[in-house]
Amino acid sequence: MATADRTTVEQQYEDQLRSASDSAGITGYILHRAKPHLPPWLCVGGVGLASLGSLLWEGSAAAGVGLTLASVALTGVTWWAGKATGQQRRLHSAITVAAGSAWLTGACLAGPLTGPLPDLYLMGGPALALSWNIRMVLRRNVDSTTAGGTDKGLLEKVGLARAQIGATSVEPNRVTAKMALEAGEQTTDDVARVLPRIASALDLPKSAVRYMPDPDSARRGDLVIVPEDMLAQVAEWEGPSNLGGSIAEPLVIGRYEDGSPLVIWLPGDPEIKRNSTHVLIAGGTGSGKGETALNLMTEILSRRDVLLWVSDPKMFQDFRPLLPGMDWSAEGGPDTEVMVEAIKVVIPARTRWLGVHGYRQWIPAAAERQTSTEHTCRPDGTPCGCPGVPFLVGWQEEAANTLRALGDDAFTGIAQEARSAGIALVVSLQRPSYDQMSTSTRASLPSVIALGCDPRDEGFSLPDTVINAGAHPGAWGNRRPGYCYVVSPGIPEDRYPSPGRTFAVPHTAGAAKAVAGQNYTGRPVPGAPPVLRLVTDEGDTGMDAESHGILVDPEDAGIDPEADLSGGEEGDDARLWESPGYKPSPEEARELFADALEEFETAGQMVVGPKDFIEWCDRHNLSRPWVSARLKDAALDGPLEPTSVTGRWRIVPQLVEA
Repeated sequence: MATADRTTVEQQYEDQLRSASDSAGITGYILHRAKPHLPPWLCVGGVGLASLGSLLWEGSAAAGVGLTLASVALTGVTWWAGKATGQQRRLHSAITVAAGSAWLTGACLAGPLTGPLPDLYLMGGPALALSWNIRMVLRRNVDSTTAGGTDKGLLEKVGLARAQIGATSVEPNRVTAKMALEAGEQTTDDVARVLPRIASALDLPKSAVRYMPDPDSARRGDLVIVPEDMLAQVAEWEGPSNLGGSIAEPLVIGRYEDGSPLVIWLPGDPEIKRNSTHVLIAGGTGSGKGETALNLMTEILSRRDVLLWVSDPKMFQDFRPLLPGMDWSAEGGPDTEVMVEAIKVVIPARTRWLGVHGYRQWIPAAAERQTSTEHTCRPDGTPCGCPGVPFLVGWQEEAANTLRALGDDAFTGIAQEARSAGIALVVSLQRPSYDQMSTSTRASLPSVIALGCDPRDEGFSLPDTVINAGAHPGAWGNRRPGYCYVVSPGIPEDRYPSPGRTFAVPHTAGAAKAVAGQNYTGRPVPGAPPVLRLVTDEGDTGMDAESHGILVDPEDAGIDPEADLSGGEEGDDARLWESPGYKPSPEEARELFADALEEFETAGQMVVGPKDFIEWCDRHNLSRPWVSARLKDAALDGPLEPTSVTGRWRIVPQLVEA
């Protein structure tokens, strides 16, 4: 019996200890959970105690000024210090500090129990404290904790375990997370190297993960993840974006993955400090390079103040419906060489015209009739009324062919000098490698539309910084026609690694008619020979004939060109020139030669050589050496200019004012 009583007493004692322990545990747990929520309430109490400053400053004007300035300064510092946090947290902090400091200022000057001040304190103080408690509770939810753990595990997998993921914004099909790397141990280059591994961990393509470094920090930036390819659906071309507008307005060629327009500018804008640009279009076979060119060409042709010169060795297979709207078209070979040489002549003429009329660079006003009295080409200072100079686009399609024929630096001088003359050069080719295009030319093409390519060729198209940020046109190859990255002045740099897709343009004459009609200034009459629209001094072609290569075909060297000519008097009847066996005198032969050059120019054949005169020589009983010598003389006197091909000369057309 005693044993039983003893057991009962011990059990009661143990139950009491357990109860006391449980009570202490619950209290400790509550206190532990309450600690993170105490700071806002302590701040409210601190503000109440600080209001006792009214014992010193009540009714003091000087104290009122000081407390007001302190309140404003403290609010401003809070707003400034919160720039690295989320927008909501920054605004919440600034409102809390502003409300607390404003109440404290009033309480110190008038007394904490004056008027509505005690009511504001009793209602506003707890409300602000509770707002911070609620914010803290909402931050600590199961989903957030799981996501944080996943982020940390992901970063550990790719070798960035000590990096910190900050504020994250979630948009439709786009997640942007602030990333801070370990100070002194990691840089933005480390992130660029592991982007493919992040894409692998998330089971996404490489182009879906990008990193945008903070330009003011070597260890901070934004990690951007686009889980779904929103460009997979083809967007049809809906016609010109700005029919009849100025070439200075943006040219819309497609859309980005978020649906915003994919644009590019060609002329510069001095007001916003945007430079004029040349464009490289690069992409492998099947990448949609032709479609992209159609987008850009149709936009150019739809503008009122621009001329378009196009060279296409593929005989305009893709662009034939647009031929009526082009101001000059060349099907490769000698005609393209003529165009390249013509652009070289145009550059100094246009820069001189722009300078005389007060333009440091081409702007839309330069294409209008000139009525300024401040900048005029007339000596008396009266308005000259000169017709304007349109912007000029020199387009070299399939430029690899032209570069092979003319040399890899054929466009170098043009690219370096043309922008100030209101000329944009567009060079389109499959592989802009250094064995096809000189490094000087590539460096002078600041804008690029990079389509799908071989992964090894990415560095030829895009800057290293854009590739490091996650741009990979090599991931598309020819499987994503029209997908592209655009790097160009006027486009925000954080857009550079964002993919876009050009519109699908219908290959019909009906669609082309919307932009290639006769509705714009400077458009030629269909079938008319090309005319160089530039202003230059009479006889000044801007070219040095002696700077070219051999003028006389080696086959004709050492032969007296005058040996077979008649030494008699000139015939009174021009019909004698056509008589069988008649040999013209030197003067008659030169007149016949000048007529022949005019006939070639009228027929549109702008590059000639001795071989083109074979039938003509037989008809007029003149020899090939005589023709070769006359071509040399014409090159020295001005009607002709030598080309880079021995034995071929370019006819210099009559230049007219723009």
